[in-house]
Amino acid sequence: MHYSLKQPNMRNLLLRFLVVLILMVAATLSAQASILTPVHGVVHDPSHRPIRGARVTLKAANSALQFAQATGADGIFHFASVPVGVYIITVKASGFATRQQEVTVTANSQPVLHFALTVATVQQSTTVHAEASALSPDSMTPTTLISRKTIAQTPGASRTNSLAMITDYVPGAYVVHDMLHMRGGHQLSWLIDGVEIPNTNIASNIGPAIDPKDIDYLDVERGSYEADLGDRTYGMMDIVPRTGFEYNRAGQLVLSAGNYGQTNDQISLGNHTERFAWYLSVNGNRSSYGLMPPVAHPYHDAENGYGGFNSIIYNPNPKNQLRVVSQLRTDYYQIPYDPNPSDYENQLDPTSQLRDGEHETDGLIALTWAHSFDSLTTLNVSPFYHYNRANYQPGKNDAPAATSSDQTGNYAGLQASIATVIAKNSLKAGLYSYVQHENDFFGSTFADGTPAVAQRNRVTGGIAEFYAEDSYKPSQWVTFFGGVRESYFSADVTENYVYPRVGLAVEIPRLHWIFRAFYGRFYQPPPLTSVSGPLLQYAQASNTSFVPLHGERDEEHQFGVTIPLRGWTLSADTFETRANNFLDHSNIGESSIFIPVTIDGALVQAWELTLRSPQMWKYGQVHLAYSNQLAQQRGAITGGLICYPPNSPDCAASQAYTPLDHDQRNTLNAGYNAHLPSQSYASINVYYGSGFSNGVQTAQYPGNYLPQHTTIDLAAGKHFGSKYEASITALNVDDSRVLLDNSLTFGGFHYNAPPEVYGEVRYNFHF
Repeated sequence: MHYSLKQPNMRNLLLRFLVVLILMVAATLSAQASILTPVHGVVHDPSHRPIRGARVTLKAANSALQFAQATGADGIFHFASVPVGVYIITVKASGFATRQQEVTVTANSQPVLHFALTVATVQQSTTVHAEASALSPDSMTPTTLISRKTIAQTPGASRTNSLAMITDYVPGAYVVHDMLHMRGGHQLSWLIDGVEIPNTNIASNIGPAIDPKDIDYLDVERGSYEADLGDRTYGMMDIVPRTGFEYNRAGQLVLSAGNYGQTNDQISLGNHTERFAWYLSVNGNRSSYGLMPPVAHPYHDAENGYGGFNSIIYNPNPKNQLRVVSQLRTDYYQIPYDPNPSDYENQLDPTSQLRDGEHETDGLIALTWAHSFDSLTTLNVSPFYHYNRANYQPGKNDAPAATSSDQTGNYAGLQASIATVIAKNSLKAGLYSYVQHENDFFGSTFADGTPAVAQRNRVTGGIAEFYAEDSYKPSQWVTFFGGVRESYFSADVTENYVYPRVGLAVEIPRLHWIFRAFYGRFYQPPPLTSVSGPLLQYAQASNTSFVPLHGERDEEHQFGVTIPLRGWTLSADTFETRANNFLDHSNIGESSIFIPVTIDGALVQAWELTLRSPQMWKYGQVHLAYSNQLAQQRGAITGGLICYPPNSPDCAASQAYTPLDHDQRNTLNAGYNAHLPSQSYASINVYYGSGFSNGVQTAQYPGNYLPQHTTIDLAAGKHFGSKYEASITALNVDDSRVLLDNSLTFGGFHYNAPPEVYGEVRYNFHF
């Protein structure tokens, strides 16, 4: 472990990065990205003798994507690189009845399938439909898999800036002060086509990393990661984008309209052959309601945006695949305000004279080359580039302060990994590395005549992470996991950590209950934000100062069980995460300049429960996600915007734990997605929150927690043949309005969303 406050030698950092890049591209070993998972199994006859030459086909349930191979003399088949999703596997062999089974593939699940074929007879049906299985007996990571169809039918989930596809199904996930939080933190990662998209500016961006309508499957992982899954302890969103395999020279037009003048529209096109597939979409949206307002009625709260997404897959031969995903989008948000200067929130954070706005631009491109050496070994190499800008601009007549904050990050990097199967061991090794250039401008002018402050800071840094792991399966019922991940970070500070991760999964025979346990440590690199010059002097005049941020270091242990019963699946887990240098955010004085900070320590303890039903009577599915959580912090701010001068009595901090501003003890989402006759469907989701931490206690809100709240969302739709679909959605139909939190971000305090109603039409066409 090494610390240095010296400015790093960026030539050395870039040289390290280039050397690693060259070595990995030249490597002759196999590799596997986290979005690609092996599926293997064995085919045998009623006497348990292996069947040679059986034809095994693995086809995506919702598209034309498929894989096929014949079993060897040992009856074994192995698909080395299968994207996350739901598949139908079909096994055919001469003289035997055909067997079909549905299999769900999640990140690192590595399902092992056994097919006992029966001898075909004249009276016997040639196809057996096995019960679907979404269990992962080989993984320690609790996951939630959400399909494109589920997103489309969940109330409000398919809108461009919606996060309902996560919050409605993932325990401990909620949106507060306009940011997605999971498991007590908001340092979350988005993986698109298996490539982790870096973004360290956790306090400046709003909304998902991709339009939900461009998602084929979303696999949400929360903690207990194997070594290849990175370090975002609180949650990872692993996205399988749409590829064009679901289209055959076809497209879809989506149009919607509703209250607050809202519309959310998209046109998508796609096509595929056996070796080539492409998908392209363009979207646009606007509404007079955008961010959470500081009072019940939204003022100055419009949003609009547009963007496009593209995916290309090319298979030049059976051993090679090239994939390209790219995206460019821009969004604008008006910052809401409280028009009554006498309200108590305006005494803490005066917003009545602010007319601010935020422009966000995000672009990415990732290229993946996948090469298979044999049925057990593959190579994945993924260079990527990510551009992210959050430009916060004031109104012309802002008072008491007009704030500008323009943060631009450029990330260029490489992701690669090595995997092979030797006997009962699944071995992996790889790297994740990027160089980041941050160009930030901060400025404020003041209505009282105080001299204006402005400062531009340019910082370059980067990270290189290496990992190795082994998943050992001595029997089909037991899986041991062990791995290690080294992180080397260099910017204004230099840090190097090597952390272990170990886990165990045990499946109980016949019952098929799965018990899992995990212990691991994680390192999260800090933002490259820097403050100096006049802005630093202004911060010091506001009893704050700035010191370079160190990375967050987390320690997690988790225990869980998954219980299947007649198609129902119940999963429960309990975990504890201890954080050092917990990443959060704060603002300078009365400005809206939000600076990341690190808090000395944090502790998150929770137990979680999810419940999924089978397709009940072929008419729908029940889902439930519950979390009982306590998220606390202790000690002083150790990095970023610290209290100044640090040795003054006002800066003394207690080592006793107190709730974080986004702590909510109980969070429940329960819903039912119904499949009705005549190609119709209906969905309901009920959300309950026990109330977030109350950071500003008043006569109106005297307790330690703000009021509990319940909202009900509804949606109903109907298909008219294969071309048309119409639906109507009503959000917060019970008109429940409460103060969610009093965290001073993006317009001050935050009320939950008002009732919204909109209709949507989808038109499917060929070209």
